[in-house]
Amino acid sequence: MTTRRALCNVKGLSEAKVDKIKEAANKLIIIDSIMALFRVDFSGRGELAERQQKLAQMLSRLQKISEEYNVAVFVTNQMTADPGATMTFQADPKKPIGGHILAHASTTRISLRKGRGELRIAKIYDR
Repeated sequence: MTTRRALCNVKGLSEAKVDKIKEAANKLIIIDSIMALFRVDFSGRGELAERQQKLAQMLSRLQKISEEYNVAVFVTNQMTADPGATMTFQADPKKPIGGHILAHASTTRISLRKGRGELRIAKIYDR
């Protein structure tokens, strides 16, 4: 599959948008709330394996696009409560949606949380 065709297969990217990415001087793709795209189509644990497979395919395509067109890809995600965290006494009982596939596809991850008052705390995870 060519990178152009792969780029067109990423949800929401039409051929016109592919052409804009190729021609743009500033190159950045932003995907807001990546897992929301998949949670609509795949609900429940019965479809978890298929959802994760489709997510892995999309992330692989985005990585190829990033490398071929020298485009930065910025993805936001959601957090969810981890019911098992209280059993292991973890400091933060929240975890990102998307599992290990999303974590391993990222080169740098930033976790943002609210501190006291107007303070915001960012943790940077680099692989």
